[in-house]
Amino acid sequence: MKIAFASKDGISVNEHFGWCQKFYIYEVTSDSATLVKEVDSSEEHTEEVDKLIYKIESLDESDIVCVAQIGPKASNMVQKAGIYPMSTSNVPKTIEEIITSIQGMMGDNAPLWLKRILLTRGG
Repeated sequence: MKIAFASKDGISVNEHFGWCQKFYIYEVTSDSATLVKEVDSSEEHTEEVDKLIYKIESLDESDIVCVAQIGPKASNMVQKAGIYPMSTSNVPKTIEEIITSIQGMMGDNAPLWLKRILLTRGG
C-alpha cells in the first residue's frame, strides 16, 4: 500500500494537510518500506476547495495520508477520494515510527480501516 506523509524535512510528520509543501510517498508492506517519491504540493490556490483538490491529487493514489493536522472539510474530501486520513494530533512522530506502527497492525487482528486497504490494495 502507499502512504503519503506530510513533512517539512522528510523525517517527521510535521505539516498540516492544507499547508503541506511536500508529501513523501512510501510503498509499505508488512516487512518493508520504500520511499517511492517526493511530491511537490506547493502550488498556491486562492479558493479553499481548489487547494484541497490539488492537495488530494498530489497524493498520487495513496491509500493513507499521515499529517500533523487536517481540518474536517479536508478530512471529508480525502475520505471521499478513497484515502484514509491519519493525524498525529500535534505529537511529533517520525515517518519511521508511524510506518513501524502500521506494519505492527498488519497482522490477523488489523483494525477494520486497515483491513479494507489491505484487501483492496495488498500489503
